[in-house]
Amino acid sequence: MDLDNTDEKILKNLMVDARLSARQLAIKLGMSTVTVLSRIKKMEKAKIIHGYSAIIDHEKLGYSLTAIIEIIAKSDILDVEEEISKFENVCGVYDITGSTDTVIIAKFKERNELSKFVKDLGAMPNVENTITHVVLNTAKEDFRLT
Repeated sequence: MDLDNTDEKILKNLMVDARLSARQLAIKLGMSTVTVLSRIKKMEKAKIIHGYSAIIDHEKLGYSLTAIIEIIAKSDILDVEEEISKFENVCGVYDITGSTDTVIIAKFKERNELSKFVKDLGAMPNVENTITHVVLNTAKEDFRLT
C-alpha cells in the first residue's frame, strides 16, 4: 500500500494520541469522518497499523534497568531471535550487521533478573557469546516517528 500525504497525517496524529476518535481526527485534519475511518481500516488491513497502545514509564513500574545485549550466534540466528522475542522483558530484537548478529533491548526490575536472563541466553543452543551493556541514563526513548 502506498501512503499519501493524508495517510501520513493520520498516522502522525495517531502516533501522538492513539485515543483520538475518527471524528476528532476528521475535524483536526479538515476531512470527513468516513474518509478517516476508511483510510485507517485500509492501513490496518495492510498491517501498517498493528494496534493501539499506551506509552508507559517503565521506571515508574519498577523496571529501572535497561540492558542492550549483543549476541554472537553459532548458526540458525533467526530461530534464536524468534525464541528471544517471546521473553516478556524483551522490548526489541534486531538482526544486525557488524561483529555481532543480534541486538536485544530488555528491561529488568532487579540486577539478579538481568543476570539470570543473560545466563539463560548464553545457555541457549546456537548462542556462542553475549555482550551486555547496562544503560546508565536515558536521553531519549520514543520509537514514534513524529
